Amino acid sequence: MQIIVQIVLVLAVVVVSLALMRGGSNARHLAIRRIMLVLFATTAAFSIFFPEVLTFVARLMGIGRGTDLVLYALIVTVLVFMATTYQRFRHFETSLTRLARRIAIDEAPRPYATEGTERPSEHAQR
Repeated sequence: MQIIVQIVLVLAVVVVSLALMRGGSNARHLAIRRIMLVLFATTAAFSIFFPEVLTFVARLMGIGRGTDLVLYALIVTVLVFMATTYQRFRHFETSLTRLARRIAIDEAPRPYATEGTERPSEHAQR
């Protein structure tokens, strides 16, 4: 039974990581994150008030103690956090690069843009 839980946990990590890496920060992803947060908070509060239930659930899953189940959930949570943080950082970095390029282009001096300045082709023809 423990090997099944291990396989399910590894698959959960892979699926969640792939799902979070592929998409942007659209409304669907935001809704999923909020649902996961509410689920996490509810489960955490429940396990604080009823730790024996957590141990019972862990034993049903083939895990010895409830604290081990919490540890596995924490590992998955940290990996999800890392994936979403990486995704947001990459998006921010791309946006910042585009903005810097746009500002550089907009503020670059325009050659021969001022009145009275002759272009080299006009000067060569005289």
